[in-house]
Amino acid sequence: MFEPASAVLRFVREEEGATLIEYALAIALISLVAGAGAILLGQGISTFLGNVANGVNGIPVPPAPS
Repeated sequence: MFEPASAVLRFVREEEGATLIEYALAIALISLVAGAGAILLGQGISTFLGNVANGVNGIPVPPAPS
């Protein structure tokens, strides 16, 4: 018969289980930092690229020679 308590204890004692949890926590932390960075820097980057586009649009381009 399957006993959930013994399965959990076995999982906690195994090294592979600890490594898997550490990787999962690291990935979750990286995801949170990337998401927060995108939120915090998103508007600034958008404004910067908009300014660059406006600057490029303001440059007169001579007609191509025929």
